Amino acid sequence: MKSGLVIKRALMAGLLLFADMGSASVVRADNNADFENNKARVVGYRLRQELPREHYSHKPLDDNLSHAAFDLYLKQLDYQKRFLLEDDVRKLRPYADKIDDEINLGDIELPQTAHKILSKRLALVTEMVRAILASDFDFSGKDDIETDPEKLSFCKTDDELRERWRRNLKYQVLIRVLNMEDDEAATPKGDKKEENGAEPKKDNGDGKPPRSVQERAREKVLKSHEEAFARMRKAPLQDQYDQYFNAVTRAYDPHTNYMPPEKKEDFDISMRGSLEGIGALLSEEGGYIKVSRVIPGSAAARQGQLAAEDIILRVAEKGGEPVEITDMRLRDAVKLIRGKKGTEVRLTVKKPDGILTVIPIIRDVVQIEETFVKGTVITDDKTGGKYGYIKIPSFYRDFEQSSRGGKARNSTDDLKAELDKLLKEKIHGLVLDLRNNGGGALSDSISIAGLFIKSGPVVQVKDSYGNMKTLADDDPSLAYDGPMVVLVNKFSASASEILAGALQDYGRAVIIGGEHTHGKGTVQTILDLDSKLHYKNMDRFKPLGALKITIQKFYRVTGESTQFRGVVPDIVLPDSFQYLKTGEQYGEYALPWDTVGGAAYTKWKKRPSLARIKEKSAARTSSNSEFAEVTREAARVKDRSEHTIQSLNMADVRKEREDERKAAKSGAKFHGLGDPDDQDDSGKPSGKAQTEEEKQAAWLKGLKEDPYLGESIAVINDIGYEDNGEAATLGQKL
Repeated sequence: MKSGLVIKRALMAGLLLFADMGSASVVRADNNADFENNKARVVGYRLRQELPREHYSHKPLDDNLSHAAFDLYLKQLDYQKRFLLEDDVRKLRPYADKIDDEINLGDIELPQTAHKILSKRLALVTEMVRAILASDFDFSGKDDIETDPEKLSFCKTDDELRERWRRNLKYQVLIRVLNMEDDEAATPKGDKKEENGAEPKKDNGDGKPPRSVQERAREKVLKSHEEAFARMRKAPLQDQYDQYFNAVTRAYDPHTNYMPPEKKEDFDISMRGSLEGIGALLSEEGGYIKVSRVIPGSAAARQGQLAAEDIILRVAEKGGEPVEITDMRLRDAVKLIRGKKGTEVRLTVKKPDGILTVIPIIRDVVQIEETFVKGTVITDDKTGGKYGYIKIPSFYRDFEQSSRGGKARNSTDDLKAELDKLLKEKIHGLVLDLRNNGGGALSDSISIAGLFIKSGPVVQVKDSYGNMKTLADDDPSLAYDGPMVVLVNKFSASASEILAGALQDYGRAVIIGGEHTHGKGTVQTILDLDSKLHYKNMDRFKPLGALKITIQKFYRVTGESTQFRGVVPDIVLPDSFQYLKTGEQYGEYALPWDTVGGAAYTKWKKRPSLARIKEKSAARTSSNSEFAEVTREAARVKDRSEHTIQSLNMADVRKEREDERKAAKSGAKFHGLGDPDDQDDSGKPSGKAQTEEEKQAAWLKGLKEDPYLGESIAVINDIGYEDNGEAATLGQKL
């Protein structure tokens, strides 16, 4: 519906909207539904002002965008397809062509319609769940369940929906039973307690035999769902409007989001600094709470098992009952996860390969020292050769301190200080570790690149109006001019990709890692929707929230974007997660890879011959037992992620759990699951407090056992030979 008539109707609707807002007789503040509807019209008005004009892509708010927004909204509404029927979706489907018109006309109906349908279905499902959990399940048959919602269709009938819930609940009860049995087996006989800490009862207090493990498990699953359904019933209509607007913004790209007032207050919720929690950056995605990033130095980072891309399903205090957080609002989930320093929270997590695991984390504040650049000398036991190693957890800079005129601590100065120490040790080469570095201050990415190249461009930035700007290092001095390797992985993003890409383009360093880095080559800004309200009678609807919007794109000095594809390493090594679909290129409606004109730059004169170095590396890794294990683990991960049919047979699931435990223990260091020395024989964190000396010793031991670092050192030796035109052994060279 795109015509002059529509434009006239939109203008008329806008005039009527503002006229209505000036009339207390039309919109009453005490009529909550009317107030929410009119506030939604104001938010829609602000979004249609800002999105097409300010977003990098300048996508029009048209039917194409409407279809994308509808699909995203439907996923937010019922991603797991456990509430809506096909008929419900058919009733909502006409809105796929109307979202753009709704926003342009100021007449937003979809959230209201969806809210009514979902409320009706919620009442039906609540009764279904109660009835299903009223009796025992048989775990001896060949029953199974599809665990990937993407492979499911919406049910056609109530009976089909009931069957879907039966399988889902059966699996949850089965897992609860196994967990309770594991806890029972792990508890010494004299220490056995009820979950509330009380002495175990011989009967139920009424002379009847004690309840079976399955009965207790069913009660716990029912309680968890009753609480989740109660939260859903209490959720205001405003939540549907918020999801609706977020779907519209995400149809532009994954990093453009509408943030309602509550979310604006704790923008990109992060339990860092003085906040007592686990130290993870969380996000909502398809009804799930997903880990976007683990903060260096945090409790989660030190525990080692929680990682980016993990989905948190349940949260429990130690000894307490797990709370289901699927379909829970992010801020409510965070309240459960945060807590007092020293207390234990247990997260039931679904790994990217589908494995479920319970991760215990002792809440703590971020250990600031662990977030800073850290370096050491690695000595080769065979040759005595010394190699510098520097870990950059993030590109940090204290902008607040800088604004006060003080000396701001930053990653550039810290790296330079570490490098100076290493150079005094007469290192043979240097490894920069950017694995799991999600980015940070762009200025530090540029200045760190400048430590290793003579003056020249580092990155190009293009804004939404097509303006290009080249950011360069203007200091011709070099901090280090020897052989270099940069380690990256799929979680190296943004500023990390700019540094790695620049050093690769100049031929200054050999980049080593998995198939590609994350691929986030865009810049976002925050627009306050309360600003630019040209009609005074709109003020009563404040606060409206904010818009996080993509406004710029990064390009390498060659003219290639870091967006979507990321940086492809010079040497690609086996990666346990190489088959998993993680990174920008798998994000819905991600901006594409493209090119612009290259910048003028001079390549490193002593750059090595990559063909020869890659050949030698391939020969080494092909016969390396540790990389062979990584390859086998990658195949297992691929198989688990593709086979999403889960058996509901108790014996099958018990065997699967045992196999997973063995695989997790043998492959922990390849997953980046923390230092093996901080784990007991079961592969779980030991929880023992370590002295600074013990931490340092464990860190060095972990580095020595890291196959990626070992191969990096071997590549450094190859670079050294290339630079000198020698074929001597390392011992002769040194």
